[in-house]
Amino acid sequence: MLTLEDRPGLAFHRMEPAGAERHRRGVQRVSLLAQTNQTPYNLPMPQPKAVVAIIMGSKSDWETMRHAVETLDDLGVPNEARVLSAHRTPDATAEFARKAVDRGFRVIIAGAGGAAHLAGVIAAHTWLPVLGVPIQSKLQGLDSLLSTAQMPGGIPVGTLAIGEAGAKNAALLAAAILATSDKAIRQKLETFRKNQSEAVLAAKLPK
Repeated sequence: MLTLEDRPGLAFHRMEPAGAERHRRGVQRVSLLAQTNQTPYNLPMPQPKAVVAIIMGSKSDWETMRHAVETLDDLGVPNEARVLSAHRTPDATAEFARKAVDRGFRVIIAGAGGAAHLAGVIAAHTWLPVLGVPIQSKLQGLDSLLSTAQMPGGIPVGTLAIGEAGAKNAALLAAAILATSDKAIRQKLETFRKNQSEAVLAAKLPK
């Protein structure tokens, strides 16, 4: 007597309990996690996409530009910092600026010293708002300030103060730009301003 398995032309599918397939998938998942030395509890969380780019002309500018990064971090604004030079890496700088929108950036902060053309070069290749931070130089940063601020009509660069204060304010201005369409950033910025005011009012002068 032929069984279903013996009949020619018929595909036989072995029936399994409903929970068997779920069990097999669970074993495979555990095996994969073991191979990668990860568990469901230590899997890396996806990082938020950076919306502000902090660009500096050289590594030595980090001591100034880190204040922009730290301020954005305090406000919970995802950011990315890197070194690009308007003069030493002109092609890479232009390419970064052209692709900034596609990468999700919404504001660019650029800090440079001396002949500080970095912010202007970036602004020439993108419609995103570009905020320039003049870095302290041998001429006390005045050359950096003028190089950043004196843009020809049609290609604007928002120029901040020289040095640390400018870097911090560039971050706050970038946050304010984002806050016009992001409620979470707006609330954090309002809290920052409120705490700042309270700290000033609470200050005690020595007797």
